[in-house]
Amino acid sequence: MQPLLNIAVRAARRAGEVIIRSLNRLESLTVASKGRNDFVSEVDHAAEHEIIGSIRRHYPQHAFLAEESGASGESDTVWIIDPLDGTTNFLHGFPVFAVSIACQIKGRLEHAVVYDPMRGELFTASRGAGAHLDNHRLRVSKARTLDGALVATGFPYRADSPHADAYFAMLKAVTQQAAGVRRPGAAALDLAYVAAGRVDAFWEFGLSPWDTAAGTLLIQEAGGRIGTLTGGEYRQAGHIVAGTPKVYAALLELIAPHVPAELREP
Repeated sequence: MQPLLNIAVRAARRAGEVIIRSLNRLESLTVASKGRNDFVSEVDHAAEHEIIGSIRRHYPQHAFLAEESGASGESDTVWIIDPLDGTTNFLHGFPVFAVSIACQIKGRLEHAVVYDPMRGELFTASRGAGAHLDNHRLRVSKARTLDGALVATGFPYRADSPHADAYFAMLKAVTQQAAGVRRPGAAALDLAYVAAGRVDAFWEFGLSPWDTAAGTLLIQEAGGRIGTLTGGEYRQAGHIVAGTPKVYAALLELIAPHVPAELREP
């Protein structure tokens, strides 16, 4: 395994241990609100501290972009970290959450880890070397149409979301055509599941780099497609569509009439 990826795997597993040890004391955790229905716990901070500390022991000169502590350091190599993707799930004991770590070098994603500590599943990717789940090569599904497809999504968790109406119009359209729609609540895992062929496509509004960096590399290395709501280049922030090549194209076509004018790219 490539050295940088190996360090990311170790860091993700250590963060996973922090998370799992905290499951039996959910009611006593210190929890703060970052906004309406947007929570952060002491476990998020502890897991992030473990990840950054693990990486810095080997690469003290590298920079970080982490969900809880923000940007730190200056380097061509930046680690993009979500220590606990799916915090709301975790706080309710709902077993869908993950650790997400990506390594970006000179502006290009090179390595990715998404670790599901509940299932012990480790999704990894390195540019040009493919995507893997516990050392087994991953490929996106063979689905070619939305008919019969299973689609994952993340719907707005705030009633005042500026694009809620547009999103729910898309959701209605997809629900009427696809075999099923799922909203697990952890974007990093949703993207990993696209790479693994467990779902055929995914879309969501308003994501951050730490939500998507690792997952997008997993999908690309597994033969999938990723873009914006109108098929433009996805730049690790904002609104995302992903899927098998054919289902990705079909999903873009289906949601196109519902994309607000201000979100359409020139």
